[in-house]
Amino acid sequence: MGKNNKWANLYLVCVFIVLYSPIMYLMYYSFNSGGSMTGFEGFTLEWYKEVFEDTRLLIIVLNTLVIALLSALIATIIGVAGAIAIHRIKRYRRKNTLLSMNNVLIVSPDVIIGASFLIMFTMIGVQLGFTSVLLSHVAFSVPIVVLMVLPKLQEMSPTLIDAARDLGANSREVLSKVILPFIKPGIFAGFFMALTYSLDDFAVTFFVTGNGYSTLSVEIYSRARQGISLSINALSTLIFLFTVILVVGYYLINRRNNSKRIGVGVVQP
Repeated sequence: MGKNNKWANLYLVCVFIVLYSPIMYLMYYSFNSGGSMTGFEGFTLEWYKEVFEDTRLLIIVLNTLVIALLSALIATIIGVAGAIAIHRIKRYRRKNTLLSMNNVLIVSPDVIIGASFLIMFTMIGVQLGFTSVLLSHVAFSVPIVVLMVLPKLQEMSPTLIDAARDLGANSREVLSKVILPFIKPGIFAGFFMALTYSLDDFAVTFFVTGNGYSTLSVEIYSRARQGISLSINALSTLIFLFTVILVVGYYLINRRNNSKRIGVGVVQP
């Protein structure tokens, strides 16, 4: 067992090295005063200063954050409602069909999804821009929220709802005081996953953005095609750090909720 654990840990370390080495390389050269990624000549914050002085880029950052927050919020509301509806279905075949339909947007290639949204928006006359990007991000975020919330619903004992009804709670009170508090960790997980997916998405967004409107992923791609600029490294570093902050924030919130739940369980006789 000890030797197996040793090889498993070594494999895990190698995986993390392969995944994070390019990111660390990019971040390292974002502080290079030489202006290239071939040799580090000295430490500088010039490229970060250039990012914050670019008014157009700051507007794009604001667009990206607004899209991410709005789409995550809307997708969370729809996803929670959808997960509760799917959970309440008794027939296995119908429930399995709905789950399969929910997973289509997750397993489908992003290029196909983006092209499909582009065709649909063109056919129904939706102008490409803020609205098209928001609707697309909501659409591919909802299945993620459903998958995050469903396991928490499955963990919940039916006796909790029965007890609440026996005490006189109506359907709204059961939902607000029993179901939603119990699945709160799943709701937070779904919201943060939807938020990060929206921030990182490129393929779908590339198809549904219009003239004069862009997000960070599309802007970075456009700038990278024009040539190597370390301002792209600086911008990518800031995005990566923001994503790390989101993940750490979710971890701390989840840990605090678990601690409270354990504390309540210990206090109860």
